[in-house]
Amino acid sequence: MLSFKPTFSLSSFTFIKRLFSSSSLSVIRVVSSPYLSLFSLPPPGPERISYVPQLSSATLAGRLTQSTFTLEQPRGQFSHPSISDSDAIWLVVAHSNATQKFTAPQKVEDTPVPADFPQRGYYLTLRASRALYPGGPPSNQLRVLRVGNDTRCSPRTRGCNRPLPGPGPYRVKFLVMSDRGPMAETEWSSETRLQQAEVLQAAPGPQTAGTVVIIAILSVLLAVLLAALLALLIFTWYDTCGSTPISGPGELVFVRKYDTHHMSRPSTVGGS
Repeated sequence: MLSFKPTFSLSSFTFIKRLFSSSSLSVIRVVSSPYLSLFSLPPPGPERISYVPQLSSATLAGRLTQSTFTLEQPRGQFSHPSISDSDAIWLVVAHSNATQKFTAPQKVEDTPVPADFPQRGYYLTLRASRALYPGGPPSNQLRVLRVGNDTRCSPRTRGCNRPLPGPGPYRVKFLVMSDRGPMAETEWSSETRLQQAEVLQAAPGPQTAGTVVIIAILSVLLAVLLAALLALLIFTWYDTCGSTPISGPGELVFVRKYDTHHMSRPSTVGGS
């Protein structure tokens, strides 16, 4: 009669144990990874305010210059309950191609200054509070923000409103920050280009033969006119010097007075 006996060796048992151990460990890792990601989520971003900064009225003088531009004040746009009166409202000025890489600072100490503009492409300026931007009906008082209007502050000073370094284009938005970090932000504005100084340039291309002839004739006429003027001045000077008597320094001129008889008064004839 045949009998069957299991022939499991110690090495086979060890292999199966390791297989189950590694499989269960991988399953635990796969299952636990979503739960771990829940605890490592980034903090929520600032609240979005549906307001687009606008340039001031086109009739305002100095609306756009070579280093400044003027914005309308965002009146009544920061009345959300999550924003307090002590929160700082900054204006973010950025190059048009740097808006995608803008990162709101988490602390006031990390606020970028105008000196960081060439490297980062943006900086914060014109710090205010929502008490300066109240709502309500518009008044006759002009309420605008002039960007780049301070020539005396240092570019390394936080909040400095230095003149803009070039024609742009620029885009801006408002950012609300508290001691806990960024709280709210508006939309980015449209592109703003500053005025540029006009440079007079000569007309491109080679000069034609007719232009060269005209220039040569004008040059000859100008030379003749100058020569005639010079000859006239020399002739006038010699003529004036030849008709004026010149006395030596040692010569004395005496004038004798003559009394003519026929010019004397007649004597009175006869007596009374």
